Amino acid sequence: MTTADMIKQLCEQMNISVAELARRIGQTPQNFNKKLKRETVTLDELKAIADVLDIKFEQTFILPDGNEIKTGNE
Repeated sequence: MTTADMIKQLCEQMNISVAELARRIGQTPQNFNKKLKRETVTLDELKAIADVLDIKFEQTFILPDGNEIKTGNE
């Protein structure tokens, strides 16, 4: 699943349009849709999406020994 697919699915489950999500993170719907098509949504934008929707976002590397390196918001 691509990042764009994940964001679209998130919007469906949160009952919000992609255009409204774009506005909430301070972008125009046109600009945000271009980023989705090009798959150039940044980590900071993903964190902003989680913040405006009041949900948790995590990105994790899991090393062979089980240690984790996480980035995200809580």
